Amino acid sequence: MSAVIEDIQKPEPARPLIARIDWVKASPWLYTVALFAIWEAAVRIFDLPYTVLPAPSRIFAALYQYWSPIWKNSLQTLYTTTLGFLMAVVGGLALGLFIGWSKVIYAGLYPLMIGFNAVPKVAVVPILVIWFGIGAVPAMLTAFLISFFPIVVNVATGLATIEPETEDVLRALGAKKLDIMLKVGIPRSMPYFFGSLKVAITLAFVGSVVSETVASNYGLGNLMSSAQSQFNVPLVFAGLLALAVEGIVMYSIMAWVEKRMTGWAHRSTMSH
Repeated sequence: MSAVIEDIQKPEPARPLIARIDWVKASPWLYTVALFAIWEAAVRIFDLPYTVLPAPSRIFAALYQYWSPIWKNSLQTLYTTTLGFLMAVVGGLALGLFIGWSKVIYAGLYPLMIGFNAVPKVAVVPILVIWFGIGAVPAMLTAFLISFFPIVVNVATGLATIEPETEDVLRALGAKKLDIMLKVGIPRSMPYFFGSLKVAITLAFVGSVVSETVASNYGLGNLMSSAQSQFNVPLVFAGLLALAVEGIVMYSIMAWVEKRMTGWAHRSTMSH
């Protein structure tokens, strides 16, 4: 009996530190460090000039040296991107619901949406400059235009793919078109909608930077364009790094929102 008690009270042996690491959460950091390490080694081994491909050490040095302008222009880019993205969310959700309301509307407007999305947004920037002048407005509208399409398409697809059997059953129970949309269509389209936000926010950054490069005196796009004209390649890459960090942060926020709002619609099939 005493031996049994001793076995129960005996503490479990401590697991090795490597076994206690959450490799899923640690993997993004490990892969990022590995990427920069390989990059640094490749630049040094092949003796690449910094005007072609600067080493990460030189990029981080430029990030430290030009921290103030990078920070100010990053905030400007984040501001215009966020505003354009919010406009795309509101407008895309509304238009997506409208297009998905009827198969006739879907068939009529969907080709127009595809044609609109096929137009390179950089070609639209000069028109926006003519209309609104140089500044934050063209950048905000470019971010809106480029991130608008995936939201519309995903919401409309979610509504348009309601099973006909489901609609027939609901109609047989006396449900009207509005009832079907409110109780089945819109909840069904929400996973599509929140999933599209992750794509739309990254595209919004593309739109803002493209516009800032062409038609703005502020923002990371303008900063990188000015650095490129001075052959300050490390500063260009520092601006790209700042833009990547902003994109990752905003994407993570959208992924968190998606998980919180539509976690019920996802089933994990991936193992560690």
